[in-house]
This record gives sequence, structure tokens and C-alpha cells, in this order.
Amino acid sequence: MADGGAPALLAVAHGTRDPAGPATVRALLDRVRALRPSVRVAEAYGELASPSLEEAAAGLPGPAVVVPLLLARGHHALADFPSRAAGVLPDVAFARPLGPHAGLAEAAADRLAPLLRDGDAVVLGAAGTSDPAGTADVRTAARLLSRRLRRPVPYGFVAAHGPALADVVAACRRGTGRVVVASYLLAPGLFHRRMLTCGADAVAAPLGAHDAVARLVLHRYDETRTAALPQGWGIAESGGDAGGWTGSGHRLVRCRLSR
Repeated sequence: MADGGAPALLAVAHGTRDPAGPATVRALLDRVRALRPSVRVAEAYGELASPSLEEAAAGLPGPAVVVPLLLARGHHALADFPSRAAGVLPDVAFARPLGPHAGLAEAAADRLAPLLRDGDAVVLGAAGTSDPAGTADVRTAARLLSRRLRRPVPYGFVAAHGPALADVVAACRRGTGRVVVASYLLAPGLFHRRMLTCGADAVAAPLGAHDAVARLVLHRYDETRTAALPQGWGIAESGGDAGGWTGSGHRLVRCRLSR
């Protein structure tokens, strides 16, 4: 039962026409609810799936924290989602995107584990962005995964600007036998289908409904709620279910509270 005293968590994914995408998001949010049953968790999409951000926001009775289910900075996380939510919700704060974060590297490594052999080259595959900050975030995500796997991990994109995933896979193949792609995507859809055609020997599943991702969603919610405290929001007990992560070193992308 959600606690009426805590702000709702409005989780906003990008959206896809592939029904497997929203199904994966719903499975992830079910894990979030299981970790924090005292918080109302609402599902929404920026485009291509329903409920839309506006539809989900209109159904919330009180304050909300918008958590973008995005893995890097970009237009949707920094401008589109915040402006749209602020137009519907009178009392709202905005979290930064999920990534980059060590919890996502944990999830990516787990998705890779069934595919990975000794000596394989690993490439981090991402959607891509025209925002230099988003590219920097993916570069950091590759470093985090490299640290976890204890091997080099270059990165490549299947859309937008930056190194093309197929080119990075081809370059890695010149120096090794097999090349495996770690999917830096939250859910199935067009971008993951593109990864499957990049020429790699194997492509891992998207991060999906992984416990580390669910804990990270709550971590973003908690750090944003804490930042809103001087403006009058209370904060409920977390019960330690964010996996021991702290807000240290994480910058809040945008936090606005209007009354």
C-alpha cells in the first residue's frame, strides 16, 4: 500500500512500438514496488507507447518525483520530460537519468555472463545521442563495465552521432576471435534489433528487470527527494532498499518545485 505522505515516483521510459519494451519496463517497476511498497510508482512513456507522460501525470493526486528511465543525458532527460511533466503536475521534482552508474555495469555484466568466453572482446552497444554530455555518459559507462570485467570495453552507437557499433565490432575482430556486445539499453525495441545485426558473435539482452536497476531507480528517487527537502518535502524511511548507494558524486540534473 503506497504511503500518501511520500511523493509518487513517476518513471518515464523513452517508449517503443515493440510490445516487449513496455512489458520489460512493467517488470522492472514491479521490482521497484516490491522493494518500496510505501511509494506509489507510476509507469509512463515519452513516445510510441502508453500511458504517455501526460496521461500518467494527470492520474497522480499529489507531489511526484519524475525519474527518467534513460541511461544517459540528452534532450528527453534534460528538457523534454521535465517541461512536459511541469505542465501537468503542480508539485514536481526531476531526477537525473539512471546512468552512468556502477549498478548498470553490474546488470550489464550479468546479462553478458551466459555469452562470455575467455578471450572474447567486449563492446558496449548504446543507442546514441547528439548531446555531447550523453556521449560522455556512455564513455563513462564503458569504463565502469571495463573495470567490472577487467578487460577493455570500447563503445559504439546504433543511431545518431559517435562511433558506429558495427565499425567498432569490426575493429575489435581484427585482434581477437570473438566479439560480444553488451547492450546498454533498458528494454527491447528498434535499437536492440539493430544491435543484433552489427556483426558481433553474440549480443546480450537489454538490462531490463534487474535488481540492480530497480535499486538504482529508487536511488535516483531518494536523492531527488532529499534535494527537495529545503522546499518542504518530507522523506520516508528507505529501509536500506537502495542497496547502500549514496548521493555522493551524483549531480541532480534538474529539480524544480512549484506550488
